[in-house]
Amino acid sequence: MNWQKLTNAQIAWRAAQDIEDGAYVNLGIGFPEMVAKYPPEGRDVIYHSENGILGFGEAPPEGEEDWDLINAGKKAVTLNPGASIFHHTDSFAMVRGGHLDVAILGAYQVAQNGDLANWRIGTSGIPAVGGAMDLVHGAGRVAVVTDHTTKDGKPKLVERCSFPLTGVGCVTRVYTSLAVVDIEDGHFVLHEKIPDISMDNLQSLTGAPLHLDGAVLDLITPELT
Repeated sequence: MNWQKLTNAQIAWRAAQDIEDGAYVNLGIGFPEMVAKYPPEGRDVIYHSENGILGFGEAPPEGEEDWDLINAGKKAVTLNPGASIFHHTDSFAMVRGGHLDVAILGAYQVAQNGDLANWRIGTSGIPAVGGAMDLVHGAGRVAVVTDHTTKDGKPKLVERCSFPLTGVGCVTRVYTSLAVVDIEDGHFVLHEKIPDISMDNLQSLTGAPLHLDGAVLDLITPELT
């Protein structure tokens, strides 16, 4: 391997750049929460947490947490001016009622038709559905942030998900450690890739054909850890 894959911070930064001004955005628990650290310059983004917060801000400095103010991942947050706090039921009414513009989630697998599996690997472990099944069908668009492969090198972008599904045909763009891939007409369409990786190498790490629709852009991010 003669390339350096993106860090989680760099993937999160890249995903943040596509959030539209004024968008209402839900971030999945864990890695996707990092997206809030990199607000796109000159744009106002309103972050939603399904435990009942709209308009939360950056994490407070260590030692200054107010543990009455947490997101769905039980991490301390701050409130931006105009933020609101409401009942869990009302929060899910926002999700199911189509009032969120974007949901950014993690994934175990994404299929070429946009199917998402992100809540359980096979039949092992403790199921953890959370609000993802509502988010993938309630948000205006669904994006995924993930490493391009598993820890043992298996593709996470696949022809068909082998793990239990979170949603069917719901994902439109995937931001990985190696590329930005769109899902169009049941296919993976390569939009950007890190400059140092060849098309052949990238394809060998992807579990379904990568299609091209015009020039493939270089995936360039700041130096973030």
